[in-house]
Amino acid sequence: MMNKSGGAFVDASGIAVLARGLTVARGDRTVLHSLDFTVPPGRITGLLGPSGCGKSTLMRTLVGAQARVTGTLDVLGRPAGSAALRSRIGYVTQAPSVYDDLTVRRNLEYFAAVLRPGRRHRAGRRADVTRAIADVDLTSHTDTLAGRLSGGQRSRVSLAVALLGTPELLVLDEPTVGLDPVLRRDLWTLFHRLAAERGTTILVSSHVMDEAERCHRLLLMRDGRILAEDTPDGLRERTRTPSVEAAFLHLVDEAAARPRPVSTAVPGHPRTPQQHHSRHRINGNTGSTGINGSTDQEATR
Repeated sequence: MMNKSGGAFVDASGIAVLARGLTVARGDRTVLHSLDFTVPPGRITGLLGPSGCGKSTLMRTLVGAQARVTGTLDVLGRPAGSAALRSRIGYVTQAPSVYDDLTVRRNLEYFAAVLRPGRRHRAGRRADVTRAIADVDLTSHTDTLAGRLSGGQRSRVSLAVALLGTPELLVLDEPTVGLDPVLRRDLWTLFHRLAAERGTTILVSSHVMDEAERCHRLLLMRDGRILAEDTPDGLRERTRTPSVEAAFLHLVDEAAARPRPVSTAVPGHPRTPQQHHSRHRINGNTGSTGINGSTDQEATR
C-alpha cells in the first residue's frame, strides 16, 4: 500500500526507502552484509564511509542496477528495480554521464526525450530542460559543448539530467568530489532547496566527513555494514564526541572490539523458514516485496 507524503509516494509506514536483510554478493565475496535501514521522505540522508566500503554498490542496488541481491528493499513503496520507478528516481554516478560532443542543452534534450518520448510531451520537455539547467546554474553555458566544460561543470550537467521530470528520489554518488568549496556550497544549497521546496528525498554519498553536518540524517558505513543510523546531533550525543568524524572513529573502534556475527545465509540461496517469516512480518500481507529472482533479471551489472 502506498500514500503520498510531502509530494512523494512512500510506503504505508511513511518511509521512502526500507531495507531489511539486504545482502549483495560479487563472485564469492559478500559486498553488503544483511543491511537494515530506512530513509525518510523529503529529507537529505547522507551515506558516509571510506572509499570501498560499499556505498556505490548500495546506490546501484537502490536504483535496480545491481545483480546478485537478496533481502528486502522497497523504494517509494515498490520493490527496487521496478519499471514503475524509472521516471521517479534521479541517479547521478561518480563519473559524469554526458556526451562531450553535444551542448549542455542538447544533452538534456536527448535525455528528456528518453524520459518522456513523443510529440505531445515536447512543450513539457522544453520546460523541464530549461528548469534543470537553471537549477544547476549553467544557464550561461547552455550552448557550450560538454567536452569544453570544466570537470565541475560536467558534473553539474549530470545532476541536471537527474533533475529532469522532478524526481521524487535523488540518488547522488559522491556528487561533490573534486569540486571547489564554492561549488560544493552551492550544490548543498540546491539539495536543501529541493528537499524543502519540492519534498525531494535525497540520498547522497560522501567520504568527506565534514559534509555529514549538512545532512538531516546519516547512515555510516564500513566494510559493507551499517555502523550507525542517526542524526548528526544524535551521533555526537550517543558517542559523546565533538564531531561526526570523531563519532565515526569511535564507532569503528567499538565495532572492532566486538566479534562479528557469523552469517548463516548464502547470497543467492533460498531463505530459511525463519528468514522468510521475518520478511513477511516486515511487509505485512503485501506479498513478495523483496528482491528475488525476478528482480535480479531486471537488474544489470
